[in-house]
Amino acid sequence: MALNPRITVWQGRTVWLIGASTGIGRATASLLHAKGAHVIVSARNVQALQSFVVAHPGSDFEALDVADAVAVREAAARIQAQSSSGRLDMVVYCAGHYQAMRAQSFDLGEALRHQQINYVGALHVLAATLPLLTAQGAGHLSLVGSVAGFRGLPKAMAYGPTKAALNNLAECLYLDLHPLGIGVSVINPGFVQTPLTAGNDFDMPALLTPEQAAAEIVSGWHAGRFEIHFPWRFTLWLKLLRHLPHAWYFPAISRITRG
Repeated sequence: MALNPRITVWQGRTVWLIGASTGIGRATASLLHAKGAHVIVSARNVQALQSFVVAHPGSDFEALDVADAVAVREAAARIQAQSSSGRLDMVVYCAGHYQAMRAQSFDLGEALRHQQINYVGALHVLAATLPLLTAQGAGHLSLVGSVAGFRGLPKAMAYGPTKAALNNLAECLYLDLHPLGIGVSVINPGFVQTPLTAGNDFDMPALLTPEQAAAEIVSGWHAGRFEIHFPWRFTLWLKLLRHLPHAWYFPAISRITRG
């Protein structure tokens, strides 16, 4: 069942992807550009953004630190002003930070950095773009979460709670924005080969390339899904585990992860 308007044509659409210097964000921006969208990419890495624009003629970039609310608001205003139609058809929040952490090595500064980039940055983007989208009465918001947000996992003490927050946020947004004609989706990937996961010292089952992840995401938008999770052979198992009572879940996940 489609919970959002299906996006089947990208030609002429303006899409702002935040967190697009590497990995899933960059691969998704590249795929949407190939499908005819006018893509604006944002991240802190100016060199990476410039190289994207060179490789994808017609795209634009806005260098951006998502922790800076004023900078996010100003970037959104520039994008709207420069749009030929004055519209913003899609906003994708893909900015992310990840470092494995256990309670025994808790680092408050690192935990707060996760919160600022993974969650508070999304709030800054919402503050800058929701007025435009609601005035349009159309458009789509997409937040990139993670299967790590489904339930507690070993080594995910800093990362997992921020992704759980994004999942809850997306549900709240959907309930408010769907009646206004605005689509909302949350993307929960499994393991994807990116700079964020490169430091993992454990086996990552069903590992995907960023290009494979991008194809799954665009397919999910095409189908009008609210939650886009992949690869299904991995994420469906995690969804089943999600429903176990704590007395079963904790031993099961400890055994599976040897955690």
